Amino acid sequence: MSESALPAFVGHGAVPSLGLLPDWLDPMNILDNSALGFWVVIIACAIIFAETGLLVGFFLPGDSLLFTAGLLVSTGKMPVNIWLLMGMLIVCAFIGNQLGYYIGEKAGPAIFNKPESKLFKKQHVDSAHAFFEKHGGKALILARFVPIVRTFVPVIVGVAKMDMRKFILFNAIGAVLWAGGVTLLGYVLGNKVPWVQHNLDIIFIGIVALSVIPIGIEFIKAVVKRSKKSPQA
Repeated sequence: MSESALPAFVGHGAVPSLGLLPDWLDPMNILDNSALGFWVVIIACAIIFAETGLLVGFFLPGDSLLFTAGLLVSTGKMPVNIWLLMGMLIVCAFIGNQLGYYIGEKAGPAIFNKPESKLFKKQHVDSAHAFFEKHGGKALILARFVPIVRTFVPVIVGVAKMDMRKFILFNAIGAVLWAGGVTLLGYVLGNKVPWVQHNLDIIFIGIVALSVIPIGIEFIKAVVKRSKKSPQA
């Protein structure tokens, strides 16, 4: 696609900033760099892996990066086929969560078996295990769409020792829906709906809000259930 065929806001570097992020974390600044060639795809994959698999990556821009990557592919600014990009991002998101589970599984016993610890108590692990055995699949999938939460949930699940086969299944589903779905959304909408092009911040906030609502409903149900079971004063 020639530069003249691109939307005005993409063709000449006048790309709208995401606003919510500092310049060095703005996905447009990271990905909209033709000088890097295919390396920009590798960078995108590395960021998704780090955010989902390394605890220090909790601050990285996962949702906005995925959507922006899809948008830039649709405009020809990222030199990669959309299906190849989606596949690479899905794999990185899946492997990242598996690493998080492994970290939790290996580090958990050393942290939670200390009798003098007031914060990391074994009953917390037992409660987490019971929660993820009951709501594990839904919780894991929804957590993918919530910044920061998606970084730490796999570790917590690993500490709680959720059944590995269940984790792999829901990890795969979550990776496809999140990494693949948000990237495809950016590809389909970003270059065809003018409102989307100029309101990326609202799109990302909406994605997070829709993901948090079911979690909030479950939390309220649990609180109501406990209150009903509590003995009346």
